[in-house]
Amino acid sequence: MALSASISGGGASRLLSPAALHHDSLSSCKLEEKTKISSSSNLSLLPRSPATTAFRTGCGRKESYRIHASSSAAKAILLDESKEKVLLPKGDLWSVHKFGGTCVGTSQRIKNVADIIANDSSEGKFVVVSAMSKVTDMMYDLINKAQSRDDSYVAAADAVFEKHKLTAMDLLDGDDLATFLSRLHHDINNLKAMLRAIYIAGHATESFSDFVAGHGELWSAQILSYVVKKNGVDCQWMDTRDVLIVNPTSANQVDPDFVESEKRLEEWFAQNPCKAVVATGFIASTPGNIPTTLKRDGSDFSAAIMGAMLRARQVTIWTDVDGVYSADPRKVSEAVILKTLSYQEAWEMSYFGANVLHPRTIIPVMRYDIPIIIRNIFNLSAPGTMICRPSVDEEFSGLIADAPVRGFATIDNVALVNVEGTGMAGIPGTASDIFAAVKDVGANVIMISQASSEHSVCFAVPEKEVKAVADALRSRFRQALDAGRLSQVAVIPNCSILAAVGQKMASTPGVSATLFNALAKANINVRAIAQGCSEYNVTVVIKREDCVRALRAVHSRFYLSKTTISMGIVGPGLIGATLLDQLKDQAAVLKEDFNIDLRVMGITGSRTMLLSNSEIDLLRWKELMEEKGEVADLDKFANHVQGNHFIPNTVLVDCTADSGIASHYYDWLRRGIHVVTPNKKANSGPLDEYLKLRALQRQSYTHYFYEATVGAGLPIISTLRGLLETGDKILQIEGIFSGTLSYIFNNFVGTRAFSDVVSEAKEKGYTEPDPRDDLSGTDVARKVIILARESGLKLELSDIPVQSLVPEPLRASASAEEFMNQLPQFDQDIAKERQAAEAEGYVLRYVGVVDVTRAEGRVELRRYKKDHAFAQLAGSDNIIAFTTSRYKEQPLIVRGPGAGAQVTAGGVFSDILRLASYLGAPS
Repeated sequence: MALSASISGGGASRLLSPAALHHDSLSSCKLEEKTKISSSSNLSLLPRSPATTAFRTGCGRKESYRIHASSSAAKAILLDESKEKVLLPKGDLWSVHKFGGTCVGTSQRIKNVADIIANDSSEGKFVVVSAMSKVTDMMYDLINKAQSRDDSYVAAADAVFEKHKLTAMDLLDGDDLATFLSRLHHDINNLKAMLRAIYIAGHATESFSDFVAGHGELWSAQILSYVVKKNGVDCQWMDTRDVLIVNPTSANQVDPDFVESEKRLEEWFAQNPCKAVVATGFIASTPGNIPTTLKRDGSDFSAAIMGAMLRARQVTIWTDVDGVYSADPRKVSEAVILKTLSYQEAWEMSYFGANVLHPRTIIPVMRYDIPIIIRNIFNLSAPGTMICRPSVDEEFSGLIADAPVRGFATIDNVALVNVEGTGMAGIPGTASDIFAAVKDVGANVIMISQASSEHSVCFAVPEKEVKAVADALRSRFRQALDAGRLSQVAVIPNCSILAAVGQKMASTPGVSATLFNALAKANINVRAIAQGCSEYNVTVVIKREDCVRALRAVHSRFYLSKTTISMGIVGPGLIGATLLDQLKDQAAVLKEDFNIDLRVMGITGSRTMLLSNSEIDLLRWKELMEEKGEVADLDKFANHVQGNHFIPNTVLVDCTADSGIASHYYDWLRRGIHVVTPNKKANSGPLDEYLKLRALQRQSYTHYFYEATVGAGLPIISTLRGLLETGDKILQIEGIFSGTLSYIFNNFVGTRAFSDVVSEAKEKGYTEPDPRDDLSGTDVARKVIILARESGLKLELSDIPVQSLVPEPLRASASAEEFMNQLPQFDQDIAKERQAAEAEGYVLRYVGVVDVTRAEGRVELRRYKKDHAFAQLAGSDNIIAFTTSRYKEQPLIVRGPGAGAQVTAGGVFSDILRLASYLGAPS
């Protein structure tokens, strides 16, 4: 199909093919530009006075360049190329700035950029600018509309015109405004003609698209250059398509031709000597002078190339963040700004998706050791991040040595492909065939891992490409699969990649161990691992749903950011409410001094629960329970507390005495939820369930702490474990485990009636609402069975004989009140026992005993001499004696308050802090 378009210009009408149209429009633009430059009194092309400029280059060499200048007028420079040209000085006198689209998105922001340029004290300033915010998208939208034969492309082009017209009218005046608007009007007319040709053809070539898309940079560069000149700076604007020559590659990238580009830069500067240049980013030309773009992050690449050609002192990339973060701050709120990064670190982080720079941006400046500085145009007080080659002093400074891992980055939406089979081992070319098949479908391999056994090759690709990769591999290896030499080509979807990056990792032992330990403690499974011999990077593949939690866990471990734990409190009764008060009072100190951030995300009772997506205000939790509480649902509660992926660790604190709640512990631990509790029901319940629970705990990094189940705030469980773990042998554990019964028998002296002492204990809140729960001895029996099982005895609760202090006739009393009313009738029985003991110089104590030697336990009322440690108690104190191989003659005694909400809640709180320490909080 013949394609033609009529373009009127210069008083003639011509009929052009698309290629001719493309070439003609370029020529027309360039011709008009030269005409305007030569005739405009506002664009000074006069060379500077002859001078010799000395400077230090980026490599440290000191060189001199003589700048020759003639007194010819600008027009003579253009027309007579035989005149002596001005040599382009290079080196430290130049600073390069790059401003992205956000930086020049509005008139005010363009003024701010012009001020930054004016305030730069460098002798030479080279500024690379992107199109105004959203303009490049608008230009591609024009192309898409035109090739889709959508007539609205005309109105869309007018919208582009209006956006730049209004910006120019807001910033410029006089000849500058007239010149720019004339050029803008001419460009838009040319674009409409080209778009009309695309509309008719229904297709746009890559060169057409690149030419259209690059206009945004042309307009923003011109506007900014005029504003800079208004600020009194000698400034010219550069169309980098006249200077920057690149060779397109097959990988949708381009390679700069530095030799030709530097030659053209010299020629451009000879015709346009000035102290400041505002150049277009993103766009360039091919060796055949066909417009093209630098593809992804092209403006940053432009700045790096120009910085390298000028041997500039530094390249500053202006953006909207304060610098490079140690992790994505949207995922890790504790991420910190990195003051410096090495080229290699920035390279690695950018490859893995960190918002740093595209890897190729770093290559040109690395050659000349030119630092890149990332700065925030909206926060000039922030120093930013410098990307450079560390000096020898910096290499061994404390700053770098203390941070072997500088940052973490992630890539989402990837899939693993695993090719395995015994027929792969020792067969040359298998890996080559695998990746040849991947290349054939144009897929990008992000990471590769192969075991030394050579039985499998595992690699990660973008999830959108995995089906094509898997199909290609199965087709390529069909014969091997059918013959059994290969067992499978397996796809593992829904994965993410987490990379830890740091130059000092190579010389710091234990970095990988710390990384994997942090992941394990967050209950995160690693699917694949890769690490290069340079050790700048350790990469792991994990489940997609674990990605944020993993990122926070490893960042917390290496940066000692706050160890954050999502907490759910089950049972806001006496102990639970006391714990919440303790958390409220201590929260600020824990954050500030110990880097522990405990966030209560949910509180549930038997009927009502309160949930929060951030954290519950512990000053108002009771009020909020009434206002915003919802019907209690334990499964929903657990899912909510664990569901915040921004917090890597979750703990549920069961402050009840409910066996139904305890039955959920196994499922919680299996899901990676830590459990802390004073509830005795799980550890004293059926033996098989207890063993199953402990086995699960030992097999994982999920923690189950229950110190408060035996001694409230006393370290009973931890003392016992310490003895066992150090090789001691437990012979017997004997103790007064009930604070209630301790109080009763400490005060059951003289002529006092047993029922009176029980009533007093009830009034003081030492007993349960029904004192029979204490006097029955069941609670003590549960503590005995817990200690027996911790000592290695496999006993059921029913194996423990218990001497109940509840008179047989009163065990069936209808209520606690009825029991208390009838208890005095039985005072005489226990009074006789006390009197008999006292007559022989003994006192009565209600104790629990674990006899490990005989593999038995019991709960009973015993007599002790008045000089025995158990006879010396006061109030509601507990006392436990450990008789072991080491402590055989003199038992190890643990004594202290064993009852009361404050000490029990304190014991639970202590377990929570122990959990935080295990999860990485500094001790």
